Amino acid sequence: MDEFRDSNSLLACPTPEKWIETALRNQDVLLIDHANCEKKAAATAMSLMFQYGERHPELWEILSRLAREELGHFEQVMRLMKKRDIRYRPLSAARYAGGLRKHLRKHEPERLVDLLVIGAFIEARSCERFRALAPHLDAELADFYAGLAAAESRHFAGYLRLARYTGAGELAARIHVFATVEADLISGTDSDFRFHSGVVF
Repeated sequence: MDEFRDSNSLLACPTPEKWIETALRNQDVLLIDHANCEKKAAATAMSLMFQYGERHPELWEILSRLAREELGHFEQVMRLMKKRDIRYRPLSAARYAGGLRKHLRKHEPERLVDLLVIGAFIEARSCERFRALAPHLDAELADFYAGLAAAESRHFAGYLRLARYTGAGELAARIHVFATVEADLISGTDSDFRFHSGVVF
């Protein structure tokens, strides 16, 4: 799997320009949903540790560090929102993660392989979107997102490394499946703008 040396190499399509234009017009929603994503990412890492850590101790080191970093990012986003006088409010979830999870296999260890591959795609797309947005943002937010892109790239690599441990023989095939699904979600249309939404018209 050496072809996936960086997060962009995993993705089958770039973020559409239309999504970037919408994000720039809705920076309050962007930051609120970004905070939600960081919180969910930490919860996902913790859930995987509890579900699979006893059987796969190699998960613990990577996922515990990832969970701590994601919570740290959540706190950073919340501080940035407070500084910008953006009040947190509940948002409906994007269809992105649920759309990926529809393709989870039901039996183990295949299900774990798919969960780790999904984790890699979510982190890779987050990294790609931070990099796509940064050139268009004010200096403070651009610097913040550029720094987060490096962290998300590490997280992508961590999930992919764990997926290799648990399902190396079938990993390429599963990556191909989820690359197609992920690209369809990103290039398709959504009714509401979210950090991981498709294009909103």
